[in-house]
Amino acid sequence: MSRNRVDINKDIDRWANAQNKSGSKASLLLNLLAYSSDFRTIFYFRNRGIISSVLNLYCPKEKYFRIDISTKLGGGVLTGHPYSTILNAESIGENFYVNHLVTVGEVNGKRPTIGNNVSIYTGAIVIGDITIGNNVNIGAGAVVVKDVPDNCTVVGNPAKIVKHKGE
Repeated sequence: MSRNRVDINKDIDRWANAQNKSGSKASLLLNLLAYSSDFRTIFYFRNRGIISSVLNLYCPKEKYFRIDISTKLGGGVLTGHPYSTILNAESIGENFYVNHLVTVGEVNGKRPTIGNNVSIYTGAIVIGDITIGNNVNIGAGAVVVKDVPDNCTVVGNPAKIVKHKGE
């Protein structure tokens, strides 16, 4: 019944695929809500009503995984243990993957815009008024403070492009 049903269904599909689970959307949703605090955090972010508040009392979200309320978050989000992860972006596209100890945040009130099919690995920092293109991998520990074009892999501090699709 959620107005974010399309994005929630994409989240469910991505999680089910990653965990090699099958079943109806309802059974998958109940399983993920029961057993995954990471998934619950995303679900509660998408559904900020009274039902989510009540569910949160019995099945709490991951308390060290934060998504800023004003972030526009596309469907198909998948996490890999997002302990101490903060997502504070203008927008994050579809099929986003994030790992633990990641910070996506603002500098002087300006926040990143992240494209589709982006993966951010352990300990990476993405901050400021920058754009991360589609199909980008941000390596562990990278510090990204400049725009990254589509189809790239970036690593290091400061982040440098180490792979561009087609090269």
